[in-house]
Amino acid sequence: MTAKTLFAESQTATDTVTPKIPERASLPDQPVVTIEPSKSWVALNLRDLWNYRELLYFLTWRDVKVRYKQTLLGAGWAILQPLLTMLIFTLLFGRLAGIKSEGIPYPLFAYGGLLVWIFFSNSVTNSGNSLVGSANLITKIYFPRMIIPAAAVAAGLVDLALAFVIQVVLMIYYGVRVTWAITMIPVLVILVTLLALGVGMWLSALNVKYRDVRYAIPFLVQLWMFVSPIIYPVNMLPPKWQLALTLNPLTGIIQNFRIALFGNQAFEWKSLGISVVITFLVLIYSAFSFRRMEKHFADIV
Repeated sequence: MTAKTLFAESQTATDTVTPKIPERASLPDQPVVTIEPSKSWVALNLRDLWNYRELLYFLTWRDVKVRYKQTLLGAGWAILQPLLTMLIFTLLFGRLAGIKSEGIPYPLFAYGGLLVWIFFSNSVTNSGNSLVGSANLITKIYFPRMIIPAAAVAAGLVDLALAFVIQVVLMIYYGVRVTWAITMIPVLVILVTLLALGVGMWLSALNVKYRDVRYAIPFLVQLWMFVSPIIYPVNMLPPKWQLALTLNPLTGIIQNFRIALFGNQAFEWKSLGISVVITFLVLIYSAFSFRRMEKHFADIV
C-alpha cells in the first residue's frame, strides 16, 4: 500500500469520526436580571451606594436648585432665617429675659446654636418628606433609595456654608479671636450631618407607610428645639436636668460647636462622646430599618 493510499484512508477516517459541531444556542440580547425583595433584615450594600455616588451628586444639586427656583431672594433665605431668628431671640431672651450666655455676647451665643439647629431641623424635615416627593422616580428605575434622603441632607450643607459667613462677620464685629479649637468645626458638622441623616432616613421610610408622619415631623422638630441648648446654656439648668439633657445628641454637638467657635473654655468631651455614641446608634438602626422597609416603597409610595 502506497503512502498516497494511506494518507487518503486516514483523511477518510478523520472525516468519519469528527463530531458535528452543534449550532450555537440562541441567547437573549440583554441579560435578564430579577430583583426580588428580601424576607428579613438585609445588608446595607454600601458598595451599591458607592456605585451610585454620581446620582447622589445630581440629586443634591437638584434639591438646591428647586429650593431657590423662582424665589425673590434666592440663596439669601439661607442667611435671613438664622439672622432674623437670632435677632428675635436676642431681644426676647437676651435682653428681656436676661438669660446668661457663658461670658460671650448673646447674639453670638444664639447664632452659634442656630447654625447647627436650623441645618439639622431643615435637613430632617426635607429628608423626612423626600421619598414621598420623589414617588415618580422610585416607581420607574432602580437605584439605592437611601440616596434620596441623603441628597436632601447634603443639600442643607450649602445653606450651612452660606449662613456661616454671617457667623464670621459677627465674630469680627465683637472682636472674638480664633483659636486652634476651630479645627473641630468640620468634625462637628460631619457628626450633625450623620445625625440628621439617621433621623431623616428613618422618618422618610415611615412617611411612605404612614402618611400622617409628615404632620408629626414639624411638631417633633419644634419640641426638639426646646430640649436643645439653643436659647439657654446647659449650666443654667439644675444638675439632674443637665444629665438628662446630655441624652439629647444635639446637646454635645451644640455645646462643643460654640466652644470651637469662641474658644472660651475646654471641650465638653463627655457630652460629645455621648452624642457620638447615640448618633451612630441612630444611624445604624435607621439604615437597617430603611433597608428592611425599602422593598415596599414602589408598591405603596
